[in-house]
Amino acid sequence: MAIIKKFRITTFKKEIPKISVKNISFSFNKRQILDDISFVVRKGEICGLLGPNGVGKSTIFNIITGLLNPDFGEIHINQKKVTNIPIYKRALDFGVAIVPQTGGVFSNMTCLQNLIAIGEIVIKEKNERSFKVENMISKFQLESVKNIKTKYLSGGQRKRLSIAMSLLSDPKIILMDEPFQGLDIMSTKDLQETIVNLQTEDYGRSCIISDHAARDLLAISDRAIILANKKIAAQGKPSDLLQNEDAKSVYFGDSFKIN
Repeated sequence: MAIIKKFRITTFKKEIPKISVKNISFSFNKRQILDDISFVVRKGEICGLLGPNGVGKSTIFNIITGLLNPDFGEIHINQKKVTNIPIYKRALDFGVAIVPQTGGVFSNMTCLQNLIAIGEIVIKEKNERSFKVENMISKFQLESVKNIKTKYLSGGQRKRLSIAMSLLSDPKIILMDEPFQGLDIMSTKDLQETIVNLQTEDYGRSCIISDHAARDLLAISDRAIILANKKIAAQGKPSDLLQNEDAKSVYFGDSFKIN
């Protein structure tokens, strides 16, 4: 699959971190999931979180959103410590949104009804709400299915709807948990283009995407983090990671290529 990034803004390298994950450790039922995890994500960056299922990617997302509290370490957003700030305030005050791996939509409601339901929660003014809902339907190419119940949609259509719903609140940090899972090649490419366009449209928005499929994730990531054995095994630009011996030994092997 060809690399999609054609019009990416890359000046985020000089930006102050949007998110700082500092020395995070977490255990569940006496089993350690994460051990001393640290990384930063800058404004406008698409950051990939790569690793096999069960390595702790979703746990990191839950700690960033505030659904879980770490045993040790801190989360900073816009240089402010938010570790003890509840999930709803991180969403409202810091613009944190998550697109879950499964679910995220109301299966017995249409696309339009799903968007309206979320819009009524996050957008007070009626005209603005109607405008944003119609804009999302157009932007995410849902016009032909807007009156169809979501349980009848394809996997790619449901993913696009889920992302559209998360964008109604105009978040500045989007976490996407395994967005390419279960999609065919064309649906994956369409979703990759959608994700890249999000940054092109709003440079202030940062995105962290988790996945276990390296090729799909690295094709659109500015930087990636590889998790293995409770720790970060390697992190950096995709082109650098492919030459990194630690990354090769725990994940890629010697023959892996992005395209």
